[in-house]
Amino acid sequence: MTKVFITGGAGFIGSHLADAYVKQGQEVVALDDLSTGREENVAQLSATGKFRLVKGSVLDPQKVDELMRACDICYHLAAAVGVYTIVEKPLNSLLTNLKGTEVVLEAAARYGKKILIASTSEVYGKSNKFPFSETDDAVMGATDKSRWSYAYAKAVDEFMALAYYQEKKLPVIVVRFFNTVGPRQTGRYGMVIPNFVRQALLNEDITIFGDGHQSRCFIYVGDVVEAVMRLMDTPAAVGQVINVGNNSLEISIEDLARQILKLTGSRSQLTYIPYAQAYPLGFEDMERRIPDLFKIKALINFQPKVQLTEILQMVIEHKKTKLGDLYKY
Repeated sequence: MTKVFITGGAGFIGSHLADAYVKQGQEVVALDDLSTGREENVAQLSATGKFRLVKGSVLDPQKVDELMRACDICYHLAAAVGVYTIVEKPLNSLLTNLKGTEVVLEAAARYGKKILIASTSEVYGKSNKFPFSETDDAVMGATDKSRWSYAYAKAVDEFMALAYYQEKKLPVIVVRFFNTVGPRQTGRYGMVIPNFVRQALLNEDITIFGDGHQSRCFIYVGDVVEAVMRLMDTPAAVGQVINVGNNSLEISIEDLARQILKLTGSRSQLTYIPYAQAYPLGFEDMERRIPDLFKIKALINFQPKVQLTEILQMVIEHKKTKLGDLYKY
């Protein structure tokens, strides 16, 4: 039996990862301060006897040390996420993403535990070289624009992880997640699909920031979970930085909104909000995010399975349940 330690284990991706390991019969311990994670995400695991949620922070070295010592492998998913969080609370975002990763890596190195570090497509910055390959140069925005603080912090996390691999021989894998979506994702922090779905189901205006021509490639959370579990079991992935995404589902935000309108039968209208109105002056966005998946295909022959329409239908059904009596036509 494998004992799995997941930081951020009550979060969106973390809870789905915990589900998958518990279904395999493995033991999972999740550490989460519940700032963005939610107990309800893992409530269904409580009765299995294979799962334990520890309420606490990755900024607590003693707690992290205790949990790391008892595990076999670790997934470090805890982070301050979402554009709103990053723009409105940049200091908290930086401390959590930098210091938290340092604490977790130190504990992993102390006990020689294999660890997967979650990074992000944000580290490619404003690059316009598509698709994004792991060895491409990053093009970061200016430091006076807090929107880029998350990208810088995650890039430093990657440097730290690879330094631990190089100097301390710690078995580290770094993955760069591209837009991951599915049930349990909250729109609270600016995540586009749950926000659009909620607005559509309530017949509210669907708010699109910018002109809606910016595009994203979305990947189903279940495909992401499969990918990271297989990477964790792949010795050749150690010491590597690896994109995890879906490069066949690129869609503009405007077209995404229209597809959600069609699937929900909503009477909502599209409303466009300029970045200058929604965010601090000088806010910048990435126009496209397309992953190069050559490396992950070479390592584990990974191919995302779930298509966008199916993903949206799952999110819609999940959101209907969450809205309860608020959802009605």
